[in-house]
Amino acid sequence: MNSNGKGLLTRVLMLALGVFLALPAVALAGQGRGKPTDIFVNGHDARAGRVDWNDNQRRRERDERRRDREERRREREERQDERRDDRRGRDWDRYDNYGGSYQLRQTGLNAGYNEGIEEGRNDRKRGDRFDYRDESDYRNATKDYSSRLGDRELYRRYFREGFANGYEDGYRGY
Repeated sequence: MNSNGKGLLTRVLMLALGVFLALPAVALAGQGRGKPTDIFVNGHDARAGRVDWNDNQRRRERDERRRDREERRREREERQDERRDDRRGRDWDRYDNYGGSYQLRQTGLNAGYNEGIEEGRNDRKRGDRFDYRDESDYRNATKDYSSRLGDRELYRRYFREGFANGYEDGYRGY
């Protein structure tokens, strides 16, 4: 073989050897630091044990925004409850007080309200007109009465007041 052919062969072999040795370096060159999701695990740099303070700051801000939203939601619900009570037009402590024992008053108001709300809902479902005075429970007004409570007529008075309020709430859909 002449010297020209040997030189060409040597150059080709050297080039092939160079490519062969450079291949792993080229393949590894793209890995570098990688994407942040590859490096940071639970807010920490998995390679060096470093904390990603930006991620923690974002998490704190997100949690603070969530707490603020919850607080605004609670305040909004409280305002809605207050408006709902205002629409009903009553403060539960403002029932008339005709006398008698606390137990007589509360039993009469509670029993009347419970019966009234049920009758109001029934009338609304049936499409009846708004009139609680035509209900037999209202006229009788003796449900849950016991002579141990005290005066029957006083109980009936409280019962009817509670019934009227309950009927209105039931009829209006509360």
